[in-house]
Amino acid sequence: MANYFSLILVALTLITGLIWLVDSLVFAPKRKARLQAASTAENAGYGEDPQLPYMVDTAQQIFPVIAFVLVLRSFLYEPFQIPSGSMMPTLLVGDFILVEKFAYGVKDPVFRSKLIETGAPERGDVVVFKYPEDTGIDYIKRVVGMPGDTVVYQNKQVFIKPKCTDKNNCPKLEAVPLSFQERGEFVQDMAQLMRYTESLGDIEHDILRHPMRDISPVNFYTQPGTRRNEWIVPEGHYFVLGDNRDNSRDSRFWGFVPDENLVGKAVAIWVSFEFERKQEDVLPSWIPTGIRFERVGGIH
Repeated sequence: MANYFSLILVALTLITGLIWLVDSLVFAPKRKARLQAASTAENAGYGEDPQLPYMVDTAQQIFPVIAFVLVLRSFLYEPFQIPSGSMMPTLLVGDFILVEKFAYGVKDPVFRSKLIETGAPERGDVVVFKYPEDTGIDYIKRVVGMPGDTVVYQNKQVFIKPKCTDKNNCPKLEAVPLSFQERGEFVQDMAQLMRYTESLGDIEHDILRHPMRDISPVNFYTQPGTRRNEWIVPEGHYFVLGDNRDNSRDSRFWGFVPDENLVGKAVAIWVSFEFERKQEDVLPSWIPTGIRFERVGGIH
């Protein structure tokens, strides 16, 4: 859907800009010449054109607005809405976020070819990307594994062995540090979720664990040459997980995110709505019940 909107913006920008350009080069000079010929010394005002066609006038009015939106959305920042709880507690349903489009390269809005290299994801980044199994869908997860890493998920614990750059001194597989915070703030399936702080390099963020639900390794994506709960991240790809670890369909199930699928880095929550209506409420469920002002700010 997001890609369709980009195509519509590009098409409207080209059409309205072309109408304005053709009129400026071909028809506007002719109208001005006719106006000057019909004018008298008492009736000046040659700069005005009362005969401006409706289509041209409309194109001149909306072209700057559409072009501005296209540039802003395609190359700078794009708004997204969080539709599910897979990134709780970092992101909640009803959060509206801004995604920095130029964080991982400037891409054209139609074919998504990288035009300018501006950077690459870092471990711990929250990224929006095109779902590898259906690129028409946008997903949001956290980068856990970098190209060349070995990632193991065992007993609800993430283990990482970074890419070996020195064969004489290769890093070992180590558990990602965790510290327990609380239990009970979030409830799922009538169970109080456990909240931990996880440290991915310099990035500290909170995750949730379900005390009873355990995603079985037999359901995981199986990579040739590895165990069922082990993945070696290919070059040019990333391993991503949801922060709500027992309620997220992520790289454990469908594999890796190619670099070309990256949309951008989630950097801020600009508004957050509550949707807590009861079934007996008259108003429809999509109308917010409140605004969570305390959630507005940066994403970690």
